Amino acid sequence: MSNLPEIDTPFLLDFLTKLLNTPSPTGFAEPAVAFTEQALLAFPALKLSRTRKGALIATWRGDLDEGPRALTAHVDTLGGMVKEIKSNGRLKLSKIGGFPWNNIEGEGCNVFTRSGRQVRASILLTKASSHVFGAEVGDMKRSEDTLEVRLDARTMSATETLDLGIGVGDFVAFDPRVELTSGFVRSRHLDDKACVAVLVAAVKALSDAGRKPAHTTTLLISNYEEVGHGASAGIPAGVEELLVVDMAAVGEGQNSDEFHASLCVKDAGGPYHHDMSDRLRALAEKNAIPYKVDIYPHYQSDGEAWWNAGADAAVALIGPGVDASHNYERTHTEALLATTRWVLAYLLAE
Repeated sequence: MSNLPEIDTPFLLDFLTKLLNTPSPTGFAEPAVAFTEQALLAFPALKLSRTRKGALIATWRGDLDEGPRALTAHVDTLGGMVKEIKSNGRLKLSKIGGFPWNNIEGEGCNVFTRSGRQVRASILLTKASSHVFGAEVGDMKRSEDTLEVRLDARTMSATETLDLGIGVGDFVAFDPRVELTSGFVRSRHLDDKACVAVLVAAVKALSDAGRKPAHTTTLLISNYEEVGHGASAGIPAGVEELLVVDMAAVGEGQNSDEFHASLCVKDAGGPYHHDMSDRLRALAEKNAIPYKVDIYPHYQSDGEAWWNAGADAAVALIGPGVDASHNYERTHTEALLATTRWVLAYLLAE
């Protein structure tokens, strides 16, 4: 019978909602890192620090110093940067992260200027009106050349946009559109803010129960995962294994779904550590945690970033099933709770 601490579900969902509503495209993730840091300050057993790259590290002394472990989840998201101010006053975007252009068509967004001003905007086709352009609207290829940012400001020229304080290199954050409905969470950027919420909820559950990890454990809240090098630095050299907590891909041909936690045994970077993955399966079965096993062909994680940086350690990956990843995503509370319980089981395992 499972002896895992009770999870504060309202806390998990409230933290997740607030984190999702905190803009954090890669390179501009500090607000979300700071929000997570503030939440973890409530747990004095954790020693908090930052890397030079701006990632958050939380170290939790366990019952054993031998065999130190680490877990990671990333708070940075997809987004954009201003590549060009066009002659009509609108903006051309450069992508941050891997997503097809059609996935952001029609989305609201915020442009963040160097002065700290936020300008509301939306992302539209350059030929958006069916009444003006007819069938051409549907036939246009969606690309950086056919999508533009329309600012909610009086501007019809590059000069007028420059006068707003907007410039090349400014960050653009897409609206998350968070909604909790019938047990589901719908939002952009559940990849990977759902798993940051899982880690924080697991810390709270263990702390509320007056318990601590079996082994000294480092939590890394990564801030450059979407561009491939998030966890390449920041994890202590002595760590013997890393549990990556990141979303599970849901869709045709996948074994994962929105109601289970999933164990990824292989992705585009190759297989994860077989023995560690098997131990995680045994932990899930011992604690009656509903889980799936899956392979993600178009996916890589911070675990590979750490391995590619030369880490000599075991790495495995779990996470809640997320539908429509890198689009308007959705998961279910059941998957979030299953993943949190799995993290708790891992933290407590000798």
